[in-house]
Amino acid sequence: MTTPVTMPEVDPAQPPPPEYLPDYDRFITEDDAPVDNFFSEKQQRLLTEPLYSADVAARLGRPLLAAANVGIFFGEGEPAIVPDALLSLDVRLADDLWPKPNRSYFIWRFAKPPDVVVEIVSNREGGELDRKRTRYAQLGVGYCLVFDPQRLLGTELLRCYELRGRTYTPCDSPILRDVGLGARLWDGEYEGVQAVWLRWCDRDGHLIPTGAELAAQERQRAEAERQRAEAEQQRAEVERQRAEAEQQRAEAERQRAEAERQRAERLAARLRALGIDPDADMPEIHQ
Repeated sequence: MTTPVTMPEVDPAQPPPPEYLPDYDRFITEDDAPVDNFFSEKQQRLLTEPLYSADVAARLGRPLLAAANVGIFFGEGEPAIVPDALLSLDVRLADDLWPKPNRSYFIWRFAKPPDVVVEIVSNREGGELDRKRTRYAQLGVGYCLVFDPQRLLGTELLRCYELRGRTYTPCDSPILRDVGLGARLWDGEYEGVQAVWLRWCDRDGHLIPTGAELAAQERQRAEAERQRAEAEQQRAEVERQRAEAEQQRAEAERQRAEAERQRAERLAARLRALGIDPDADMPEIHQ
């Protein structure tokens, strides 16, 4: 009689056990292909660095992973799909990033797809609105943002899609409710380049600051504190000078009173020398 095989229990919220894992040597995690242009390289950094510099994980109360130009692997034998940026909540990077299983975003290792992917359009051949967007929906990525700074795919600079069921629909709001963050366009200077950029913001629309902006804010705070301390020091100096002037006035008044007392004593002494009691009441003068 054949004994039935009992499959081990697998927790879907945890990475699968080793016996279920594929041969990672078969995956191409790096192909040494450069980023396509300087703008995209800066834009990718603007979508990742602030989330760490501003410690957004602490704000949200959830760990997060933000990465740029990192492949998402979803099946053995399937090539990675590579967004310009991704954001995944409630996951953590491994301590050692060099082993091949830790180099890329293997969905089965993180036990979930990313929550947000961002595509930066730099030509008309990237498939951001068809092939790639369809694949992201199939993988269960909650939000797909397509930033088209040159308007190569139409008139819209930013398109936001939210996964509903198995398909994407346009977002009702720039605030990604399930993430606790939003995305908005910002016309400003970043790393010496003036342009319209895509940036993260909080639920109220306030930009998530970059490390450089945080440093500038700290310098401004320190300068304001220095000026406040200087103003306080000047106020204290004015108060000290006022108190000193008051002390000098009081001393002058004391000296005046002392001089008046001495003058009165000298006058009294002369009167006594003349046989006049200076303390006697003056007689009334009758007319």
